[in-house]
Amino acid sequence: MAAAAPPPAPTPAPEPDTPLPEVQRHPLFTRIRLATPSDVPHLHKLIHQMAVFEKLTHLFSATESSLSSTLFSSPPFLSFTVFLLELSPSPLPPLLHPSPFPPLLRHLTLDYPILDLDHDRDTFVSSPGSGSGTGSDVVVVAGFVLFFPNYSTFLGKPGFYVEDLFVRECFRRKGFGTMLISAVAKQAVKMGYGRVEWVVLDWNVDAIKFYEMMGANVLQDWRICRLTGDALQAYGNYNLIAEDK
Repeated sequence: MAAAAPPPAPTPAPEPDTPLPEVQRHPLFTRIRLATPSDVPHLHKLIHQMAVFEKLTHLFSATESSLSSTLFSSPPFLSFTVFLLELSPSPLPPLLHPSPFPPLLRHLTLDYPILDLDHDRDTFVSSPGSGSGTGSDVVVVAGFVLFFPNYSTFLGKPGFYVEDLFVRECFRRKGFGTMLISAVAKQAVKMGYGRVEWVVLDWNVDAIKFYEMMGANVLQDWRICRLTGDALQAYGNYNLIAEDK
């Protein structure tokens, strides 16, 4: 007689689901506002960092004094205008002084505390006039864009020319450059201007791709012509009056 089959093994009790570790989210509050004369020390440092990045420190001669005396002599948007990008882990406090340009605010959420990676944080704490806060509410300057009006005779309209766009290294590839250039474009549309234009170094492939993704046309058949230094000064005594014969 055949032996009976052994009873089936007991079904193991289901183990409780192990919860996945919760991903910690880190809020980041951004503001784009008009720069003021009190921001000049930060601007000067940002411009120097930009010169280092572009390998053009041999051309850098700006001083805080020269920036102060030339950047803020006219109303914004009618001449040289600077937008500053500020970041904070907490909601940004209101500006202490009224501004002709309502600041542009945005709330982001990141996977890591980006401000903790800023080794120059203390150097770039925003000026008191911006409502910079203290402690965990500190506001840090992360970048800037400098622009001014130009004119297109073909369009028959003014536009904006962007002289400089710069985001500090630890804050790149997070969309902050897009935010700054978008703020300029938004103001151009508001004022009925025809275009916004700028130049880019030919070796800066990442920047070229970034601008093309934004919808900008990178013009291959134009070159920059510049008179500066001794070549410019030589025209100081140039005689434009035709001599009698």
